[in-house]
Amino acid sequence: MKSHAAPPLIVTMGDACGIGPEIIAMAWARAALGPAVVCGDVQVMRRALKATGLVRPVACLESPLDLADVPEGTLPVWQPAGLPAGTAELAWGRVSGVAGAAAARCIEAAVAEVMAGRAGALVTAPIHKEALAAAGVPYPGHTEMLQALAARHAGQAEPPPVRMMLANDELRVVLVTIHVSLRRAIELLDTPRILQTLRITHEAGRRFGIAHPRIAVAALNPHAGEGGLFGDEERTIIAPAIEAACAEGIAASGPHAPDTVFMRARNAQGHPGEFDFVVAMTHDHGLIPVKYLGVEQGVNVTLGLPFVRTSPDHGTAFDLAGTGRADPASLIAAARMARRLANA
Repeated sequence: MKSHAAPPLIVTMGDACGIGPEIIAMAWARAALGPAVVCGDVQVMRRALKATGLVRPVACLESPLDLADVPEGTLPVWQPAGLPAGTAELAWGRVSGVAGAAAARCIEAAVAEVMAGRAGALVTAPIHKEALAAAGVPYPGHTEMLQALAARHAGQAEPPPVRMMLANDELRVVLVTIHVSLRRAIELLDTPRILQTLRITHEAGRRFGIAHPRIAVAALNPHAGEGGLFGDEERTIIAPAIEAACAEGIAASGPHAPDTVFMRARNAQGHPGEFDFVVAMTHDHGLIPVKYLGVEQGVNVTLGLPFVRTSPDHGTAFDLAGTGRADPASLIAAARMARRLANA
């Protein structure tokens, strides 16, 4: 038996029809998750072990805190009440409302454990947005669901302001808007929202151990609007937010041309980045540069929650589900970052 000085990570299984359970099994088998408990369906995790060729026993825990009693070499799984039946019999690689309901229930249960202090941080395996919708879950993705759950557990009427950050060893990008249409994202942009993003990013930098985080703000329009020729959002919305942030002592600069600022911020061998973070106005503006560098090391971090949450920067990969060929590297990176932030 082992004892752990700090509460373990809790890792949700994600969509049972996708690669989430498999990459969890592979990462655990490599001892790359650290002290961690899987929140999921025991039979789904047994199926994942079989799909990956891993012959290992599974322990069904009554609480994440029971991890200390799990024998060496046994996969620890906490199966929360309320999971739908038959999840492990679903076809690989198919959208299923049952899988969506199971994924949502695991997220709800895991958040409760983290908020109660029985888990140190949350790592989420990929979910499928269509499966969530098929299950009647009223959130488009992890970020919005976690935001609502945090408010519920804290007894708050309004959810906390959160932002999505995608990060790897070379680049950290924080988004002002996320899962909405591009047209709607532009409509949502205003000075208070951008200023709030800069504040959240600044605080995140402090948690990363950066005393004075350097934040570059990417423009919305080509060439940063070219003095208003290609749009005036830079002058009317973005620049005022940067000025207000600087007045608060935040080291923000821009708006920078979006087609070059990510190259300037990239921290690569022989090329120290000029910035610690880039704030981007829209989802694809910010995430394409990070994912181009390789999804295997990318980590999604939800900033602004009252607990640490990370996830891989890829989806359910239905085409690989059940083959045992998925790469767990991004999940391993997510677990590593979760431990780092939880211990900051």
